[in-house]
Amino acid sequence: MFPIDPGKHWLEAGITGLARQREWDAVATADATGSPGDEAEFVVLTDGRVLVDAGPDGFDPEPLAAALEGAIGRPYRAVGVRREDLWVVGASTIETAELPFGRGDDFELVRGADELSLRIDGVPTTESVPELERLGEERSATYVVRAKRLDDGLFEIDVEPL
Repeated sequence: MFPIDPGKHWLEAGITGLARQREWDAVATADATGSPGDEAEFVVLTDGRVLVDAGPDGFDPEPLAAALEGAIGRPYRAVGVRREDLWVVGASTIETAELPFGRGDDFELVRGADELSLRIDGVPTTESVPELERLGEERSATYVVRAKRLDDGLFEIDVEPL
């Protein structure tokens, strides 16, 4: 048996029997303006609209979105990092839903075995949100539903069974 010394020896992928979790559904490179080290995050919606969450001044996400076209279906969330000559961009598919919430941008609904709890923008509330309950109940008896506002009534949705 070989000793594992992080400075000298690393186990090769697959040796431990643990699969590495996939981080991106698609990865691409794009030639676009920017400086090395620039970072950007954006969402491409089903209708092709691009919403920029973060990026350098004057950032244009269109070349990065065009580089991903055909490699991933819409909607998706993408993160780009400018290297020396190119942008490297990774994207993951997301789920979206139109929800009638006038206030709040971030919702977290947890249905445990015995209780239901809701946080709006991180603050606990006793309000009821049937739309989020329905999304959770479609997948599991116990669940966590997270909803993050993207634009007006459009939310990015994440549903996880407990």
